[in-house]
Formats: sequence, structure tokens, C-alpha cells
Amino acid sequence: MPLKLSDATISTFDSAFEKFIAEAPNNKANFILFLADKDPSTSLSWCPDCVRAEPVIYKKLEATPDDVALLRAYVGDRPTWRNAHHPWRVDSRFKLTGVPTLIRWENDAIKGRLEDHEAHVENKINALLAGN
Repeated sequence: MPLKLSDATISTFDSAFEKFIAEAPNNKANFILFLADKDPSTSLSWCPDCVRAEPVIYKKLEATPDDVALLRAYVGDRPTWRNAHHPWRVDSRFKLTGVPTLIRWENDAIKGRLEDHEAHVENKINALLAGN
């Protein structure tokens, strides 16, 4: 069971993050993927970078033989995300500027991150997975 997936929204994030932190020592690597919500009318993400990056990220994380945790944190619809006071934009732990953002979480801090324009690049995902 190498990839352990969990999901959170803005309203459920605190409890999901607490569980993620509590289970982190059991995993070789722990990641948080901040991404856009899917449009309920189309079931597609409103974020083209998320659409491009998600399958690549999942493929890379699922391919590892190690236990890896991935907390998917959905930022909301486009107007919610565009708000300059979005909780994850102003949260000092994350300081998000774009989605998708893939963060490697280690020892209660960010060990590495890939921002929206690079979150789909396989060799950068590999480096983040390796802890580089």
C-alpha cells in the first residue's frame, strides 16, 4: 500500500492535516497537493495546470515502492481561490501563490515544493520524491 491518499477542503483541512501530521512518521515521504476544485457541471478542474500535473504526480507517487502519503487539499472554485485573503495564501506555513502546488512535508515544515508552472515536470517530481 505505497500511496495513501486523503482529501481535504478549506473547511475540513485542519482536521485532515492533524491526521496527516500524526501519521507522517509511518511514511517514507509525505506530500500535500494543493489543487483546484472540479466544476460540478463538467467534473473537470477549472485549472489547466492542475489537469496537466495531476496525472503525472499520481503516476510518480504510485510508482514508488515506499509508503507515501498524499493529502489533496482543494482550494475551492476560481473566485474563492482568486481572493487575496484565501486561507492558504495567507497561511504562514504554506504561502500559496498558485495551483497546483506540490509540497514535501517533513519534520513539521516544508522540505521542498513545486509550484504551478513546474508541478508536471517528471524529473522535478522525482527529485522532490527523493528528498532533494
